[in-house]
Parts: sequence; C-alpha cells; structure tokens
Amino acid sequence: MPFPETPEKRAEFTRQIQAATGLDEVALERLVRAFYGTARHDPMIGHLFDGVEDWETHIVRITAFWSSVTLMTGRYHGNPMAPHLKLPLEPPHFARWLALFETTARQVCSEPAVALLLEKARRIAQSLQLGIAAKRGILPARQHTT
Repeated sequence: MPFPETPEKRAEFTRQIQAATGLDEVALERLVRAFYGTARHDPMIGHLFDGVEDWETHIVRITAFWSSVTLMTGRYHGNPMAPHLKLPLEPPHFARWLALFETTARQVCSEPAVALLLEKARRIAQSLQLGIAAKRGILPARQHTT
C-alpha cells in the first residue's frame, strides 16, 4: 500500500480501511489488551515482558503502533527495533508471538481485520528477526527461487 501524501488522503485511506475491516482505535486497543493479557502469562514468551514497568503506557504505545501499521494513521513515533534488540529473542519466540496474536485476533476481530492484522504481523515478525540477526552478525540462509 502506498503511503498517502497528505493528511486528507491519509484520513480517507484510514476511513476506507476501517470500513473494509471494522478496525478502529477501540478495536485495536481491545486486541492489544487481550493479547498482552494472554502473552504475559505464556510459558514461552511471558518472561520477555517482565521489563514492562507501566502497562497502561505500553498499551497506549502499542495501540498507536498498530493504528499506524494497519490504519495508516501515523500515530506511532518510535523505533520498534530498539526494544527488541535488548531481548533474548530467538525464532521460536516469534513463532509463539504470531500464534498467540492470531488466536487473539480471531477471538476479538472480524475476518477482514484478522487478514490485515496477520499480514502485517507476519511482516513485522520477519523484519524484527532479520534486524536482530543482522545486529548479532548472523546472516540468514539464502533462499533460492526457481
């Protein structure tokens, strides 16, 4: 999706996505709260969230992130890679995050919203994994296409 050039075009783009998916700020906050309600207690990834000191601030920030990613609102201003570089993340953590995120999205969102959210979540997980691997000096295996 191309990024809208003007605030007016961005607002119209956001309205179109909302109409197609049913996603809005309230739905995204509900998703984020439900996800973290589960993830924080998950045996595999729950410990990764132990460093979050102010959960309300975190929920607001992550909701803004998902608003920017899915609704193209531009509400998130930050570097999502930075906090993830500090964590001992490995590929199984990302797979578990995606599984929990998908389950939560299916519980609280419409099917069109789930499709959009999962597309974005998979790309984010891949980007974070590649960024972390690069920072650690690990080059991913080259994929051959035929």
